Amino acid sequence: MFPSAPEVVSAARDFVRDVLAQEAPGLSDGQVDDVRLIVSELVTNAVRYGTEPGDSVLVVLAVTDACVRVEVRDPVRRRPRFRVASQERDRGRGLIIVEALAECWGVADRPFGKAVWAEVAR
Repeated sequence: MFPSAPEVVSAARDFVRDVLAQEAPGLSDGQVDDVRLIVSELVTNAVRYGTEPGDSVLVVLAVTDACVRVEVRDPVRRRPRFRVASQERDRGRGLIIVEALAECWGVADRPFGKAVWAEVAR
């Protein structure tokens, strides 16, 4: 669990790197980088659009023989949506990146908010 603040994105990436080193030592550097980038994008979205001051986001990582599944949970039910990327602003590419790197991804309603999840094949 991480407090809702922009600086937690780096901490979430480090958390994922450490967990994958222990739970999935055979994962390639490229796969670890993909999972870390997905976490970065999902946590950024959760902090930016899914929380209020004082809220937290939860990063859940599950490693199976088939995939690495990441969930980022926040307390807001509003679902993420694709935004049109533009040259004038540096936002709007997160879900495009997630879709490009993940085998699949989606959103699940939770009793108090939502979980945005993505899976990277092993």
